[in-house]
Amino acid sequence: MKNYSFFKRITTATIIAILSFACEPTVSRKTEQAKATDKSKPQQNIVYGELIIKEQSDYLMIPVSLKDINKERDNYLNSSGYSERNSNLFNIIFYHKQDAETHLLLNKKAIITSFDLLEVKATGRPPTRLWLYKILDQDTNADNKLNNEDGIIGYLSDLSGKNLQQITPNNTQIINWVVIPSQNAIILKTLKDSDNNKKFTEADKTNFIRVNLDKPGIGTEIISEQIEQEVKSYFLK
Repeated sequence: MKNYSFFKRITTATIIAILSFACEPTVSRKTEQAKATDKSKPQQNIVYGELIIKEQSDYLMIPVSLKDINKERDNYLNSSGYSERNSNLFNIIFYHKQDAETHLLLNKKAIITSFDLLEVKATGRPPTRLWLYKILDQDTNADNKLNNEDGIIGYLSDLSGKNLQQITPNNTQIINWVVIPSQNAIILKTLKDSDNNKKFTEADKTNFIRVNLDKPGIGTEIISEQIEQEVKSYFLK
């Protein structure tokens, strides 16, 4: 009986040991896979660029961007060489010089591809000063990413970064723009996804949008459908 009990204990211990060894590689592999997954995920950190100071404004501006800490430092936003025209930002902090009040320009996920100070001076009227932004805020090609293949929309704000107003239609991209001081207006050339294929190509139509800077809003197209048809009738026969 004692031999049977001893044999039983030995058998039980052997089975437990086998099961333990069988499970160990699985657990280990799962742990290693989890670690590999964590390493593959991009680790990002917020970067605050150098202060942007304009004498015309009572506000300082702090650009906000992201950096991937897994990438080389040379690929980060270089704050000392910051360019308003070619650095993608995710937001801008506005800081009042006198009362230290701060606020964000955007309250949503977006990319600011560029921004410029508009200063329009015309005889007999006070100057108009506004910020003009090019912003990516809609995934127009439905690829779950915001990039330069999506619509690039024009926005205006006052110098405080408030009263943000969209001025170009959805599903378009800004090509360039020009200010008309005598009319206190801005005209923007845009590219529209006219064939609705969720891409911006040479096959799409361009147009010009006129925006009144006294009352900013989505502008009106200068080239109407009727004018376009007349143009085609003369040249595309």
